[in-house]
Amino acid sequence: MPFTPFHMGVGIFIKAILQGSFSLMVFGWSQIVMDIQPLWVLITGEGHLHGFSHTYVGCSLLAIVAALSGKYLAEFGLKLLHISQSPITLSWWVSFLSAFIGCFSHVFLDSIMHADVQPFYPVALHNPFWRLISVEALHKFCVYSGLVGAGLFYMIQWYKYKKPVM
Repeated sequence: MPFTPFHMGVGIFIKAILQGSFSLMVFGWSQIVMDIQPLWVLITGEGHLHGFSHTYVGCSLLAIVAALSGKYLAEFGLKLLHISQSPITLSWWVSFLSAFIGCFSHVFLDSIMHADVQPFYPVALHNPFWRLISVEALHKFCVYSGLVGAGLFYMIQWYKYKKPVM
């Protein structure tokens, strides 16, 4: 699913569950980092579309890059959006957790959709997840998980911060 927002549905659901222990911005950044290599292949016509970046070894390395850069990008983004009066600092463990979940889920979801993904390379060259479910069902799963996650997130926020009526 290169260059689509479908991956974010899973991230929104995880954000609803983990709340402040998960950064949706770092998760989103990891999705972009993951698809730089396929973008390069599409532009140049050279290489394997879902190459090393779409393996669990490759995405582990990219998760580190996404976590290290994403922490600062997320803090800068939150500052630009004026989310809080005081600066918001993202902890390193939240940044790493969010990046690793982002990169690993990206490989898993793309493994279901694309035959050329080899998630366990260099140990195994086959893709055991390809066509685990249909592409249509995968897209629905991503969209519905985002919708459920958004609803759940806002319900939890409302419950946490509602003021009792006296």
